[in-house]
Amino acid sequence: MQSDELKTLIVDALEEIKAVDLKVLDVRKVASFTDFMVIASGTSDRHVKALADKLIEKCKQAGNRPLGVEGERQAEWILVDLGDIVVHIMKPDVRDFYNLEKLWSVPQTTHSGSARAT
Repeated sequence: MQSDELKTLIVDALEEIKAVDLKVLDVRKVASFTDFMVIASGTSDRHVKALADKLIEKCKQAGNRPLGVEGERQAEWILVDLGDIVVHIMKPDVRDFYNLEKLWSVPQTTHSGSARAT
C-alpha cells in the first residue's frame, strides 16, 4: 500500500470514531525512519484505546499489519508504527506536554472535514 493510500486509511479510521485535533505531518525531509506522522487526541484513556484498536483493525483488514504498537496498557499515549507512517494517539494533556508538532518543526496540516491532509 502506498503512503498516500495508507494515510487516507488512517485518517478515515480515526475520524470514524471521532479523533480530536487530527494532524498529519510530512517528516520526509527531517526523518529517515518514516514519511509521515499522524497525531490525534482522544478524550479519555478509553477513547485513546478505542482509536488505536479501530486503526489497527482497519489496517489489518487492508493487509497492513503494524510493525509495532506501544502504550496500550496505560492508553495515555499509544504509538502505532505502520512503517511509512507513525501514528501517535494521545490524551490532550499528554499531547500538550510533549508537543510533537513543535518538536518536529515541520509545517502542520489541520485535518477537518473530508479534505485530505498532506
